[in-house]
Amino acid sequence: MVCWVGLTGGIGSGKSQAAAEFVRLGVPVIDADAVSRSLTADSGAALPEIRKALGNQLFDAEGRLKRAALRDMVFRRPQAKQILENIMHPLILAEIRQRQSVVGQVYGVVDIPLLIERPVFFGLTERILVVDVSETTQVGRVYSRSGLETEEIKRIMASQARRRDRLLAADDVLSNEGTLAELAGKVRRLHHYYLALFSCFTGANP
Repeated sequence: MVCWVGLTGGIGSGKSQAAAEFVRLGVPVIDADAVSRSLTADSGAALPEIRKALGNQLFDAEGRLKRAALRDMVFRRPQAKQILENIMHPLILAEIRQRQSVVGQVYGVVDIPLLIERPVFFGLTERILVVDVSETTQVGRVYSRSGLETEEIKRIMASQARRRDRLLAADDVLSNEGTLAELAGKVRRLHHYYLALFSCFTGANP
């Protein structure tokens, strides 16, 4: 049995960098966003249902999904967002479970940015790891990498789970207020902790 850690964190928390550090340590990481993109790529499994439920206007003459048009529709029509989630979530769950089934290591990581906001994904994991920073740090990091205005950044943050709710849901918290080297060290310590912890569950040698 492979045990799975759900990795999550708000925008600007450094979650993607933490995932990259796990990869560097040889830990299998499944990226839920990448799974979602693959399902809506050319000939993706989600396209027929999206076309059927939301309309031909979301597709170009070659049958490719017009992502900007889809984002605009979801933003303007909450019911369209619900329809899209009802299509995507079962497909994402099934694809992640399929990928999990072929992993043979002690543990792996599922990188799910909106894990706290989407409890339907809780069943994919044994533990939840939250990468945590202050809201001030979030704003500063997103501004420095994207140039978005502060109000826009705060609007995005407001659409995500509150920091308090993420921390309440966490089994483990990785504070990421420091340098990349410090983050790498913390991930390395978590890696050894998870190897020991999950080896006890599975009977495997760390």
